[in-house]
Amino acid sequence: MIEAPWNARVYRNRHGRGTRTPMFGTRLPRYRTKSGMFDDMVAAQIRRLNGAWPQMVKSVQFAVEDVPPSQPAPWEPEPNFNSQCFPAAHGVPARIVLYRMPIQAVARGRVDMQLIIRDEVVSRLAELFGRRPEEIDPDWGL
Repeated sequence: MIEAPWNARVYRNRHGRGTRTPMFGTRLPRYRTKSGMFDDMVAAQIRRLNGAWPQMVKSVQFAVEDVPPSQPAPWEPEPNFNSQCFPAAHGVPARIVLYRMPIQAVARGRVDMQLIIRDEVVSRLAELFGRRPEEIDPDWGL
């Protein structure tokens, strides 16, 4: 029978220098990385927009990458380094890609990062579907 970690006997490591206990408290949530928190913020915005525009959001794939590609696409006169959208073609659904590190570099805090993510997702959805961003989210750009 396996014992629960908080009931198990604490023992020294094989070199006798210290005790071996869990790195995080057994009853505490795991530590969240910056990339994990960013992914959660993106998912929250997608869920929020899915409630208002389900037909629009369900037809799009969303992705998060660390940095944009080094070469911008030749058809982009002004590349946006925070996000990119790809229209549907040849059986591949439309895609929106957010780039984590440029957004984190611009954001001054957690709330600011949430607003930047919201604005990027809304503006890319508007670009894909030929609408104004204010139609999708009235708070866009505020």
